[in-house]
Amino acid sequence: MTTRNNPPMTSAALLMLRVVLGIILAAHGWQKFFQYTLDGATASFEQMGVPLASMVAPAVATLELAGGIALVLGVVTRVAAGLLALDMLGALFLVHLPAGIFVDNGGYELVAILAAAAAALALAGPGSYSVDRLVFGRKAPVGSMSNA
Repeated sequence: MTTRNNPPMTSAALLMLRVVLGIILAAHGWQKFFQYTLDGATASFEQMGVPLASMVAPAVATLELAGGIALVLGVVTRVAAGLLALDMLGALFLVHLPAGIFVDNGGYELVAILAAAAAALALAGPGSYSVDRLVFGRKAPVGSMSNA
């Protein structure tokens, strides 16, 4: 049985992806605010060569914290996920790519999978178990003949 023929399984898979990704990204945002502080995150971004670090660090911290919470709840999921995918791609290309793949060397494996997961949610949407579904209701996929 495929998930295509089993919408509850698809929604359960999207829920798991949303919740785990959202918790991880919200934790990263929380860390930038409360463990490193915004001044520390800004200094770190400057040291890593991130352009406009004094503006980017608070924006990234806010996006990761608020966007992660939005993913957990399934609120404005496609927008939050799309912005978080861009955030992770920025981290990949601006900071982690030169270090290679492995995270223990400062590499991009973590930000790459986070970017891919966020992009998948931006494309697939939140699934049935979400605030988006409660507010906006079910919409049939493009080309679908039913509302299933």
